Amino acid sequence: MPKPKPQTKNKIIGDRGEKFICEYLEQNQWEIVATQWHCRYGELDIVAFQTTQKILAFVEVKTRRSQGVDEQGLLAITPTKQQKIIKAALQFLAEFPQYENYGCRFDVALVSYLGNTPKTYEFQLEQYLDSAFEVEDCYD
Repeated sequence: MPKPKPQTKNKIIGDRGEKFICEYLEQNQWEIVATQWHCRYGELDIVAFQTTQKILAFVEVKTRRSQGVDEQGLLAITPTKQQKIIKAALQFLAEFPQYENYGCRFDVALVSYLGNTPKTYEFQLEQYLDSAFEVEDCYD
């Protein structure tokens, strides 16, 4: 059996940023349906469902050092990236049809961190963008 690849520093930071956002969502009455869900189109960082409003959110998380140069990761959500997320979301809905009749949206969470070692990292939500983009935005 092959050994798993060791995690890079960026992967550890990204995973912890996603975990931080999962905790944030749960505190705000969201149920986490999936994390790091993979398909041939890419990965969905977080899929969350809010039972009161019957909304399924596909959440893209960008974690950056507090002095990020790309607007805390917002510039990384390019139209190409949005298309990949949308295709992955459609695949998710095809595989989990129990969610297909609910409203869906694409959110972006921008997270910053401070610290010099993984043990000292502190995460902070810089911005949470509800409905950051829509399907129509990517196919104009």
